Formats: sequence, C-alpha cells, structure tokens
Amino acid sequence: MSEAGNHSSSSCPGKSAKRVFAQMSRASTPLGADGEDLDGRDKPGHDGIGGGRRRFLGIAVALAFVLIVVTTAFAAWVDSLGPLPLEQARKVSTTIVDRSGKLLRAYAMADGRWRLPVDATTAVDPTYLKLLLAYEDRRFWSHGGVDLLALGRAALQFGTSGHIVSGGSTITMQLARLMEPRRERSVYAKLRQIVRAVQLERQLSKDEILDLYLALAPFGGNLEGIRAASIAYFGKEPKRLSLAEAALLVALPQSPERRRLDRYPEAAHTARDRVLARMVEDGVVSQEDAAQAKAAAVPRLRKPMPILAPHSSDAAMATVTDTPLIKLTLDSTLQKTLEALARDRAVAQGPNISVAIIAVDNESGDVLARVGSSDYFDERRAGQVDMTRAVRSPGSTLKPFIYGLAFEDGFVHPESLIDDRPVRFGSYAPENFDMTFQGTVPVRKALQLSLNVPAIALLDRVGSSRLSSRLKQAGGNFVLPKDEAPGLAMGLGGVGISLQDLAQLYAGLARLGAARPLREIVLANDDREPMRLMDQVAAWQVGNVLLGTPPPENGVHNKIAFKTGTSYGYRDAWSVGFDGRVTIGVWVGRPDGAPVPGLVGRTAAAPILFDAFARTGKIPAALPKAPKGALIASNAKLPLPLRRFRPVGELIRTGSEQMPRIQFPLNGSRIDVDRSGNGQAAPMPVKVAGGVLPLTIMLNGTSVGEIDSRRQRLIDPPGPGFARLTVIDATGAADTVVIRVQ
Repeated sequence: MSEAGNHSSSSCPGKSAKRVFAQMSRASTPLGADGEDLDGRDKPGHDGIGGGRRRFLGIAVALAFVLIVVTTAFAAWVDSLGPLPLEQARKVSTTIVDRSGKLLRAYAMADGRWRLPVDATTAVDPTYLKLLLAYEDRRFWSHGGVDLLALGRAALQFGTSGHIVSGGSTITMQLARLMEPRRERSVYAKLRQIVRAVQLERQLSKDEILDLYLALAPFGGNLEGIRAASIAYFGKEPKRLSLAEAALLVALPQSPERRRLDRYPEAAHTARDRVLARMVEDGVVSQEDAAQAKAAAVPRLRKPMPILAPHSSDAAMATVTDTPLIKLTLDSTLQKTLEALARDRAVAQGPNISVAIIAVDNESGDVLARVGSSDYFDERRAGQVDMTRAVRSPGSTLKPFIYGLAFEDGFVHPESLIDDRPVRFGSYAPENFDMTFQGTVPVRKALQLSLNVPAIALLDRVGSSRLSSRLKQAGGNFVLPKDEAPGLAMGLGGVGISLQDLAQLYAGLARLGAARPLREIVLANDDREPMRLMDQVAAWQVGNVLLGTPPPENGVHNKIAFKTGTSYGYRDAWSVGFDGRVTIGVWVGRPDGAPVPGLVGRTAAAPILFDAFARTGKIPAALPKAPKGALIASNAKLPLPLRRFRPVGELIRTGSEQMPRIQFPLNGSRIDVDRSGNGQAAPMPVKVAGGVLPLTIMLNGTSVGEIDSRRQRLIDPPGPGFARLTVIDATGAADTVVIRVQ
C-alpha cells in the first residue's frame, strides 16, 4: 500500500491527495457492527456534497503545488541571470574637454565604437527628449520598467492585423536589450527584457536610465548614443537641435543599419517623416512645424569627429588613465583660432615648415592653447611631433634674463650706457647679427635691438652658471652639449630649451619675477608653488624695456613686451611676448632641424605673435605698475657708478687702489633687527674697505645712498628675509654680500 501510495503521489499529486482525503474520511466515520456506515449512506445528498469538496480541495492543492514549482523555477531562472552588467554598459569613449567642458577630442573605444557620455538634463535638446518619449515611451516617468498598457495594445494590434504595428517595449526594456544584445526575437527574450527592466528600475533612477539609454542607443555603423550621432551627422552637440534633426535621431535607432544616413538616406528620410506625422497625430507637434521640418534635407555623409588640441589630448591620455573624462585648462575657442593661424602661416612660410604656438595665463600658469604643429595629419611637416615640447636652440630669447639678473645685482640700470664694440672674451669674440656695431648705447636700446656684445658683456659679469641655475630654479630645463658646462655662448642660444619652458619663464617676468609651473590637466590637487626667477624691480625693468621694442609691421607699439630670437644656421625662429594677462610663445622652423635660409625671428615669428594676440579677441592688458623701490631716472640723474657699465677688465686703477670690500655685514650672516620702538626698525650699519670714492650702496638692486670718506653708513634694513647688498665704487668695481634679516 505504501509503495502504491508513493508511486501515485509522485505521478499524480492530485489523485494522491484525493485518495488520502478519502481514507481519512472513512477512518473518522462511525461504523456499525457489520461495518455499515452509520452516518453516511442513510442521509440523502451526502455522497454528492462530500465528493465535490474533495475534488475542490484536490485541485487547490495541485494548483498550489504547481504555483510553488513555477515560482521556484522562475526565481532560480532570475537568479541565474546574474547581476546587471552595469559596469560594462557604462564604458564610454574617453573624451577630452576644455576648461568650460566643451569637447576637444574623443577617442574611439577598443572595439572601434564611438560612445560618448551624455547628461540628458543639461546636454540634450528638450525637443528631442519630448519627441523620443512621446514616440517610444509616453509613460516613462510613471511605470516601473514595464508598461502593461503598451504591451497589451501591441499584442492586440498584432493579433488583429497579423503583423507588428507598434512595439510594447519601454525605454527601460530597450536599455535592457542594449545592455545584453541578442539576435533572436522570442517570448523568452522578451521575458528576459521585462525582468531586466524591473531590475534596472530598482537600481537606477529615471534620469540615470535615460542617460544610459541615450549613450547606448544605436545610430548606424559604429555610432552609439545621441552625442556621437549628433556630432557625426550634424557636426554639433545635441544641445541645440532643429525639429527635423530631432525627429531624425528619434527614427534612426529603430532600424539603425537600414536607415544609415551614409548608405540609405532615403529610408532615413521616410522614417523621419513618419515620426513627424505621428507627432502631429498625437498633438505633440503642429502641422506647420512638421511640414517645415519635412522639407529639410537629411545629411548623406558623416562628419569627422572633432580633433582640437591633438597633441595636448595625446599627452593627457598618456598621463591620466582609467577615467572616461579628462578636463584640460585649454580654451577651445582660442585653441581653434590659433590652430587656424598656425596652419595658414606655415603654408605661407613654405614647404616642410611648421609653426608651434603656446598661450599661457600669467596669473594661474594655465595653458590656454597649445598648437604643437601646423597640421597634425601632415606627414611632410612631421605634424604629430609636438614642437612646443621639442628642445631647440632659443637664439636670443634668453637675453632678457641676463639683463634681469644684471638689474638685480645693481651694477647696471636700463638707462646706463654700455659699449657695443668688438671685444674678445678669451677665445670667444661675439658679433652682432648684422655684423655691425652701434658704439655706446643705453642698456635699454641694447636689449631692444638685441645686440650681442652688450649681452655677453653683462653675462660675463653675472656669470653663466648663475644664469643657468637661476633659470633652472624657475622651471627652465636646459640641455647642454655633452660634457659641457654653461658658458657665455648660452646667451646667444648655445643651449637647448623647449617653447613651453620659455613661455613659463616669460610668464614669470609678467608676474614680476615669480614663475609658476604650467598646468594643462585639471586635477583635484593643485599644489604648484611659485618659483623665484628674479626680484620684482628687476622683472619690472625687463618688462618695461621689452614693451618698447619696435614691433613688426602688423603690430601696435607699447602694448606687448616681446623678444625675438634666431638660432644658429637659421634653423629656428622664435618670438615670445606678454601683456598683463597672457604670455604667448611662437616657434617657426623645420621639425627635422634642417636650416631654412632667411628664417629670422623678427620677420617669421614676430608677426605670428602679434597676430595671435590680436586673435585672442581682447585688448592687450597693461603690465603691472612699477613696484616700490624701482629707480626711474634719466642717465644724468643716476648714481655715478650706474651711469656707465664697464666690464671688469676695463677698470683703470693705480697700484695703490684696492677693490671695494664689504666688512660689515659679512656674506651669509644673519642680522637681527630691533623693531621694538614704535614698530620702526633700527638702522643697520654698513662698513666698506677700499674702493674709489664715491661709493654707492645698492640694496636689492635699488640705490640707498652713498658712503662718505669714513666708508660707513647707516641704512634702513629691508623686511625679514634674504637681501642682496652691493657696494659699487667710482670705477665700477663692486662687492656683494647676501644676508638674512630677521
């Protein structure tokens, strides 16, 4: 009996339940002596009612069992689907944007697809969103992933017409299909989409679902997402679309390959008009607007993806990894303008010649534009080589820093006189570019005319090693010939430096001597500290002198402080300049380093520099005002030792004269200044031995008086920090000490 019962239970649960119920009923019924049922058979109708109840209970048990089995199986199937592949779905093309978030360049994904991230609330035209939801999912904001009304309508239409009239898939269900693409169209596939849609609605907000759909929707070929399609077909972001463009983008994802604009434009045109007609029927669009939109032609070719600042983008991709969005400090408008300028001027200069331009914000050190070559795709001009980072000979562009250190040391002033005549420094005899000499000229004019002999004479006094170390300290990375130390030739371009480092140094002049490392990639932590280039007075004097440099024919006078340079053999032409806001550097030459006869900085690079400033769209800003302590005077009113610069070798002395020497304070000493009395610092004594009277005292490059025959004087000490104290005698001989005041 037990075996039979077990077999019946396993083969037919309903019958088994019924048999067990009957046995239990008989066991509980009172029997007579002969086994007769005392309650049942005598009572009319009992047998019919009891049988109905037994059948009902059996069916209920069977249905419950089936429901449990089905529910368990369905739950197991849902569990077998695994988690939603959100991480994979969120992968997008790496995009490079400018300081305002505008797209500079995008890189295709590893499989060649273009998929750009999108924010529906800020980056997509509201008209497109209205058409999309009205056409695809009008109850998007209210349903939980599945629109039962839409599914019922689609099923009814299919049953009555025999073909699909409208789809019942919601945006969420379509997103589920895009996340897990399958070729077959079956009940199983639809059920899977429904389950995934419900899961999506539980894990993501409506805005997140819409953003993800707009990034994954197919638009033909390797285009995915509304941004990639809008840029490829219309050449613009989807933030502002016409009605015709919006309707077209609504129609394409329904059959992206059969409506590809570059292959089947007529099919796309028909699908777009069908969307417009439907919108008119639903009252979303007026008849007049739809008619006007239908009259618009559809694009037949894809446009190339934007490639602005390609060199900066490549560098950013190599520097920042594992992030889909990289923000640069560049200004896309200025970048586009300067790229066009470089391209046009390179063509005018001749074959194989390239142009590089960099623009830097003086205050922040942010790179506003970087044009690494005249044409990124021009192989003849080595377009993919970034010439703003290439190390080349700078020509005369380092001269302003020689003069700046000379001003800082206090042995020369912009109005001092200096000789431009043949001179030899050991075996080195510098000559001017035009092979002529100007005689005695003001230091100001010597720098503005870029005379070589005065610059080398000052460098001999300043010291090549000191110039090199100071510029390196401010971020100028020099490259010297192998096994060579800094020498006088570096003043005329005998070293290597990049255009970006040169621009950083010139921006330091614009910042009154405080250079700042350049920044091009916007990162969370920006801990760049200013680096000392020279003191404020010296930097201001250099800028003031360069402001008066005669501009090229297309330039305006006294608006831009600039300097030009030409490397040996006419290989590189340079021009770097700044106003109160921006520093711009220009390089012209052949990337392979071949000479270009006649390539001169003043005629090849300077006009591009002034044109670049003009194309910024802003009037040149004024340079900073003269800082406190700047000596502004004519040559006749300068202290005697500053009226004329004499090289050390030209000092004329009798045998009894001695060089001036500062006896107090000593070099490297620490001076404690008493500031207790009414906040006024007590005077600091200066004692000097030797030298030809009168003796002039210079504190941080500024004259603070003369020393009498007693060779001592009290001076007002500077503020806390390091200070340079120089004493110059009547012959130009000098002694300098560096002290620390506290």
